[in-house]
This record gives sequence, C-alpha cells and structure tokens, in this order.
Amino acid sequence: MITAPFEYVRAGSVAEAVSALAEHGEEAKLLAGGHSLLPLMKLRLATPGVLVDVSQIPGLSYVRVEGDEVAIGATTRHAELERSDVALAEVPLLPHVASLVGDPQVRHRGTLGGTTAHCDPASDLPTALLALDGTAVVQGPDGRRAIPLTEFFLGFFETALATGEMLVELRVPRTGDAGWGYQKFTRRANDWPIVAAAAICGGGGVGGGHCRVALANMAGAVVRASATEEALAGGASIEDAAAVADEGTAPVADMHADEEYRRHLARLLTRRALETAAAA
Repeated sequence: MITAPFEYVRAGSVAEAVSALAEHGEEAKLLAGGHSLLPLMKLRLATPGVLVDVSQIPGLSYVRVEGDEVAIGATTRHAELERSDVALAEVPLLPHVASLVGDPQVRHRGTLGGTTAHCDPASDLPTALLALDGTAVVQGPDGRRAIPLTEFFLGFFETALATGEMLVELRVPRTGDAGWGYQKFTRRANDWPIVAAAAICGGGGVGGGHCRVALANMAGAVVRASATEEALAGGASIEDAAAVADEGTAPVADMHADEEYRRHLARLLTRRALETAAAA
C-alpha cells in the first residue's frame, strides 16, 4: 500500500530534531530505521504529516562504558549491538537478544531507540532492557531527563515521552558474569514472539533471589514478572517462582494464541530462562 502524503525533514543534530518536533507538534514523527513506523504508514494506521529523519545525526550511535553502566546511543542498530565487544563483555544478554530480532535486513536497519520508543508489547529488545533495569534518556525543549524503563513503558504503543521529546540514549547496569537467559516462542524464526521471557540473576544467582524477569506480549507493553521476582526473593525454587509468572499480567487473545495459552507460555518460558540463568 501507499502512504499518505508527508513532508520530510532531515535533522543534523538532536537540537534540530527537537526543534522540528516543537514546530510541527503531533503532526511530526521521528524516523530512524523505519521498521516500526513505515509498515504502519503503509497500512494508513499512522499518517504523520511530517517525518523527521534522525538516522544521520552524528554521535547517536555508540556502545560504551560509563561508570557502572553501559550507555547505548538511540540510533545504534541491532546488528551493531549484536557485534559490540563492549556489550558482549559487560551486558551479554543484549547482544544475544539483538541477534534474535527479525532477520539480517531488520537487524541492519532497526535501531535500539526506535524499537524502545515504539513500545510494541511483543518487542525482544525492550523486554531485555526492562529485565536489565534500564533507563531511557530523553531530550526535549527543556533539556534532558532520565526515565526508568519501569516508568517509561505505559501501554500499547504508549510511552512516557512528552510532546517534543526524543529518546537519545539507553543505559543499563553492567552485569558482568551475572547469569542470564532469554526464551521466546514464535511461529517462525523471524516472527514477533507470541510470548518471550528475559531473566537476569546476579549477587548470589537465582538461589540468592537477586533476579529480574521481564515478559513480552503479556500486557499492553512489556512488563516485569513481579510475582516471580518476589517469589525468588522469598526463597522459592525456580519451578515454584515460574509458576506465578503470569500473575498480574493481562495477555490478550489474537489469531496466534488465546489468553490461557499465553499464560502457559509465560510460565514455561520463565522457567526455562531462569534455568539458563542458573546454569550460567
């Protein structure tokens, strides 16, 4: 299908992009890799009047250590994250999950900032970022601010980004040798997950109760499996903790799975992710 007509603006800096957003208001959408926005535009589910291209802004693609965190620029592509020596050494869950996104074409065009800001509940990398207790750094007319991802993902395609703000960086704690696991269930290898589970366990491992677990496609946005985290903190076994992974979630039924099947998958995949983390 053909998109609705739109104006095109190429931003040369974050300040130019923010200025364009302020000028055009709700008519403007940011374009980076385009793998989230363009399909919606072709189906006329999104009809922005102005596209602000941020893909060529200098200095927004990087993976580097800053203190106890790894900072990742918003236009860092999945394939770059997958190959990053820094990410592999400091937060290996992320490059592993990046390697599982879509196909090579998607991974060479899609950006970490784009998939995070898009806030699709079935997204792989936002699930991993949430399990890692990440933070989104955004910039707007009033400067920069940091938003914990536990507060950033609000609902179906809805984030805490205010009007005129753009996501410029993701930050995650360095995990080093902490155990981690990622499990997802799909119809085909390059499909969106029907359900996915990401787990990261450090400071004593799974048995120490220091685990975070996030789920994809179990609510309007990616969510933490809070009941599982609380159970592990209370000394529960992996099996018992995984058995409550779907508590507090709100999965929907669609052509791929009904609600109960998604709940079953959440429990199963959480157990497998935790077992992988424990064996690391």
